[in-house]
Amino acid sequence: MNCIKLLPEIVANQIAAGEVVNAPSNVVKEMMENSIDAGARCVRVNFRNGGRDLIQIVDDGCGMSAVDARLAFDRHATSKISSIEDVYKLHTFGFRGEALASIAAVAEVELRTRREEDELGTLTSISGGEFRSQEPVSCSVGSQFVVRNLFYNVPSRRKFIDGDNSRLTSQIKQEFVRVALCNPDVEFELRQNDALVYSLSPTNRRGRIIDLMGKHIKSNLLDVEVSTSVVRIEGFVGRPQAAKRRNNEQYLFVNGRYFQSPAMQRTIVRSYEKLIPDGSMPSYFLYLTVDPDRVDVNVHPQKTTVKFADHDVILEIVQAAVRETLAKTGAVPMMDFSEQEAFSIPVMGGQQRVYHEPKASTNSSYNPFASEYIDPTAPMPDVPFTGFDVPYDGAMPRGGEPRSATPISSPVRVEVGNLDAAAAQEEYYTLKSSLGGSTIEYIDEDDDELCEPRLEFAIGGQAARPSFGEAMMLASGLAVAHYGTSIVVVNMQRAKERVLYEDVIKSLSSGTAPSQRMFFAEEMILSLEEYALLEEHATEFAALGFEIEYRGEGHIAVAGRPALVDMATPLDELLYALLAGIDDGSMPIDQEHRRLAELMAERGSRGYGRGLSTAEVSLMLKRLEECANVSYTPSGAPIMAEISLDELRAKLTKIQ
Repeated sequence: MNCIKLLPEIVANQIAAGEVVNAPSNVVKEMMENSIDAGARCVRVNFRNGGRDLIQIVDDGCGMSAVDARLAFDRHATSKISSIEDVYKLHTFGFRGEALASIAAVAEVELRTRREEDELGTLTSISGGEFRSQEPVSCSVGSQFVVRNLFYNVPSRRKFIDGDNSRLTSQIKQEFVRVALCNPDVEFELRQNDALVYSLSPTNRRGRIIDLMGKHIKSNLLDVEVSTSVVRIEGFVGRPQAAKRRNNEQYLFVNGRYFQSPAMQRTIVRSYEKLIPDGSMPSYFLYLTVDPDRVDVNVHPQKTTVKFADHDVILEIVQAAVRETLAKTGAVPMMDFSEQEAFSIPVMGGQQRVYHEPKASTNSSYNPFASEYIDPTAPMPDVPFTGFDVPYDGAMPRGGEPRSATPISSPVRVEVGNLDAAAAQEEYYTLKSSLGGSTIEYIDEDDDELCEPRLEFAIGGQAARPSFGEAMMLASGLAVAHYGTSIVVVNMQRAKERVLYEDVIKSLSSGTAPSQRMFFAEEMILSLEEYALLEEHATEFAALGFEIEYRGEGHIAVAGRPALVDMATPLDELLYALLAGIDDGSMPIDQEHRRLAELMAERGSRGYGRGLSTAEVSLMLKRLEECANVSYTPSGAPIMAEISLDELRAKLTKIQ
């Protein structure tokens, strides 16, 4: 009995579909690119139920004959290559002849098409990879593809696209935008459930970017243009001041094709070094033109990954091009060495004076501890200085009698403001001398998360932090409360963000966090890069409270989510935000943990603070009171503001 068997054609096509088509968005991408290759000047897309039930693509391209329409659905049928060398010389999109065959293998497909020279078109029907019928039909010049019931005959794949329509819709829109950005001279239309989403008229690149991204980007686009023997780069980058944390306006194209490159993204971000805040992303829309012989687009079935023969050189050219563009705005200073004047170094002549080093002298009788060198009025340490945390032992200060100790009934924290080391040391000994026998401890709270580092002294042996007293909820997510001897207004969403941040930090440090089990696991499809990144940081995500099953090919199933984050926070948004915030590996582990915690806290606190009861406010303030930092959120936003007595008096005078 033979062990090796040839796969039936239908099974081979279904397997190929898993590589080329794993979501409705892939169908939209492949069909739109086929339309562009056919010379279409107008492409219309419509989809229903996230693309599961219907995907319709209508174009005015060259169309096909009846014979070509039938052959187009055969695997490896193509009009673009006849030898392997042709693969590396293509300027068009599809070429392997697998897309239509793969789509038809897992869906019900109808194709209406007509060439301009034909009076009648042809209607071809294929279901599950099996040819059904072909007949003449009256239709417009071009092609009309209708794809119904995607993966209806492959239940194992169908379940991966069942679920929330918002994710599938977002993916389709993303693919539509990528193709539209790359072809600004083509008219595009996108409809969702027959409702118009985009209507794009032919324009230039700048106009297309504005039409898709919004008018806000119009004033932020800076032109990039450079031409070398290796690559030509055109397009736009965003102004540094427009960079933001949650930014998805990054697009790269090569030879009319969208591609992804983490290395090039890092190169572009490095061009903005010291011009944008850490963690922020600039916008960019860069169009690269490279000799087809020097770029391989056949790296991945979905053709979003490319391989450059001159990879390192192109990265350097991209960085130089972006830096030059930023320099033209004054954001990056540039030095033109050709314009620098040469230094003139005169030759020393006989009449010029020559520098002579003075002779050194010493005083062998000098004694710094002799009484004549000591200022009796200056505060002096009681013991040799070894740090600010030296307890006072009641010894006699130099230059005078010991001062009487002032008893302190309870610890008091004295904030002395922003001081440098010398000023802090002086203040330390001044307090120590004036308070006599009280225990004085120097506390350095120069926390890098504080907007304004504080140097404080604890008097009495232990620092005393104010506590929250009675609280009352106000409108707009604000609460008013007693805090020590002050009255403060607290932003409750920011208070929740600080509390959640410190909870997550503790969870990451301990390696465990509470997880909320879900009744039904939520299945998601990630890009291959996102999937690899998630697997690489599986330990951190488990410590955050995620229970994830990795199923391969970008598919995951989430059975548990972080219990620290409210269930109202969409799981996919939370996961994508965390993945987007992960560094490329160069960030230290503690800094990466802080970044993940910051993202979790920001997402998990959104919308908190409205409609809270007095008991809920008090409970949250008590939790805030236990935090290491009660003043600021992880991103540096103030949590509370004090209402001073002067402000209260000013208000009272108006009603007296």
